[in-house]
Amino acid sequence: MNFPLTMPEYETLEGSRYRPSKTTEGETESQPAVEVDAAEAGDDLLCGWGSVRPAWLQIFNNSKGALFFICLFAFIQGTSVNGLVNVSLTSIENRFDLPSSSLGIIKGSYDVAYSVLALFVTYHASTGGSKPKWLSLGVFVLGIGSLTFAIPHFVTGRYVYGAGVEDTCSAGGNTTTMDCEENTNLSSYFYVFVLAQLIHGLGATPLYTIGVSYLDENVDTVNSGLYIGIFYACAFFGPATGYFFGGKLLDIFTDIYKGNDGSELTPDDPRWVGAWWMGFVVCAALSWAVSFPLAGYPKELPGAAEINAKKRSEAHQKGGEDIVSTPDFGKTWRDFPTALLLLLRNPTFMLINIGGAFEAFLSATFAAFGPKFVQMQFGQPSGRASMLFGFAIIPGAAVGSVLGGLLMQKLKLKCPGMIKLVMIGGALGFILDFALLLSCPDMPFAGVTVAYPNNSTSQIPMTTNLSDSCNADCNCKTAFLVPTCGADNVQYFSPCFAGCSGESTEDNGIKRYTNCSCVSANMTGGSQDAYEKSCPSPSCGRMSVFLFLFFLLMVVTIMEIPAATGATLRCVPESQRSLALGVQTIILRFLGSIPGPIVFGRIIDSTCLLWQEKCGERGSCWLYDKESMAVKFLMVALIWQALSLVGFALALWSYKPPLNTTVTQAKLTRLYGSQEPTVTVTPSGGGAEHSSETATSI
Repeated sequence: MNFPLTMPEYETLEGSRYRPSKTTEGETESQPAVEVDAAEAGDDLLCGWGSVRPAWLQIFNNSKGALFFICLFAFIQGTSVNGLVNVSLTSIENRFDLPSSSLGIIKGSYDVAYSVLALFVTYHASTGGSKPKWLSLGVFVLGIGSLTFAIPHFVTGRYVYGAGVEDTCSAGGNTTTMDCEENTNLSSYFYVFVLAQLIHGLGATPLYTIGVSYLDENVDTVNSGLYIGIFYACAFFGPATGYFFGGKLLDIFTDIYKGNDGSELTPDDPRWVGAWWMGFVVCAALSWAVSFPLAGYPKELPGAAEINAKKRSEAHQKGGEDIVSTPDFGKTWRDFPTALLLLLRNPTFMLINIGGAFEAFLSATFAAFGPKFVQMQFGQPSGRASMLFGFAIIPGAAVGSVLGGLLMQKLKLKCPGMIKLVMIGGALGFILDFALLLSCPDMPFAGVTVAYPNNSTSQIPMTTNLSDSCNADCNCKTAFLVPTCGADNVQYFSPCFAGCSGESTEDNGIKRYTNCSCVSANMTGGSQDAYEKSCPSPSCGRMSVFLFLFFLLMVVTIMEIPAATGATLRCVPESQRSLALGVQTIILRFLGSIPGPIVFGRIIDSTCLLWQEKCGERGSCWLYDKESMAVKFLMVALIWQALSLVGFALALWSYKPPLNTTVTQAKLTRLYGSQEPTVTVTPSGGGAEHSSETATSI
């Protein structure tokens, strides 16, 4: 909505903030512009540390410079927390004898700490604290968390491989006995990893709340969406770097400098543990390097006062702007309950959060289980599946983030337009979710998806049963999966379950098993050999289509983030924006990203056909029902996507723009000091001009 008015012009005063240089037409006399001490005001707006503020450093003292260093913060956080941690969990599990349940707690500790602390940190920063200093402290603490995560490697001794696993048919029960006694000394480092993740969460708290708010406050409304889009694009490149960089490090043996090169093992050996700790040391050093320049940025950048003076308020009518804009509000913690209550009573803000929580639920799930989905549905090795999934989602996320920002900039979207853009992305995502139905045929797996070839019946077994007459005397165990491909192109759980009694090593290093009683000689022309590898997956050209459609899904999904963030910042009063992002963080994580992987983990487990049995307890799943997994994934995705659309539609319906866009006396006090310029306004309906001593319409 356009409001006819006459705006005062602004000019830059050397060493001072911005002031109106002209009054509106018809004003006979105005109060004098407020003069600010040049040295004091100049120091407030200069980049530097204490009294060290050299002139050459001021080339970074602008929104582009601030964006660069905040993006570095986001990149490092994404690399360490969302990349390296995920890549390292399996190695940590093997090295420190941790069960999968403990790994889940380690991973979730970050989100819990982040969510709990976000509200208090953002409120304190919004009550007058220096946002760059909070960001500097945050990235420094993030570095401490990364170093803490690597500490268990440095304080433990050399890695002991353990006894080998007997995996051939051994009549008479001559199989290796598994040592089920838990190494309590190693497993106690679980608490160190939890502490490291809590510190990670504490350090990252200012990034997506205070960092976004600082960018928005120092950039005009037209470019704000573009800056936020670039910020999120850099954040998405962090996990990609973590996955690829961390994957390379896992090809290096963990004890590289302890005189234990692990030459007897290869990365394919189940006992192999890579150098998972190296990446965290690098991230710690980078975090501390970025902390120093961030600490030098001023509380507000040069030109921010003029930018904020020209911005029109788009806060929801009953968002409490008249309360939070009073000069004394927010200076003490006594105002915190009131500030929080005003946000919770803002229907547009809350409905945006509810819609966003459903989106966060799906996004966190795809990030956690996407590589597993590709691995299981298309028969890819875990490393290749992670690479392929990364190639699909990371560019898609980056393109979507920048695209969302560009659309906001080019279309000059206001709060309602931003919500509509989010809904368009959600509707397109709903359609693209059907890509989850694409999969390849199941691989023949003896005793699971097909009967044993030598069995009298060729029917698909009704229940999983790895035992058969051909391996009845082998005393086989299911604690370790040793993929074995028979000459009949049937997959076996291990050489033992294939009934193999002989073993040799080929020139290429692949183990060859002979005299495999379960391998059908009729199907192989007499050969009863098998090899320690997975059988080739049935030919399928659907994976490329799936990855392309998933790339598009990520584009339209991440495209929503800059628009949703912009709508959040616009529908609340300016002084509450940091707190609003903190509240939003808590809602999105506790209702979305934390429960999402847990719920989907249970859904995935419900499709398991073959479980690991280790020390009398059920472990991880070896084989899934592809069709059941795809259908259940799709159903949940469609339901949650629809609920997200409903949430944003209600947010659009509930939004009521302010009756007038005014800057109150309190806002002018914050911008110009104790004396405010008097600006006259031409009413939209015509009539006599009047002097406004309490508010200026903009």
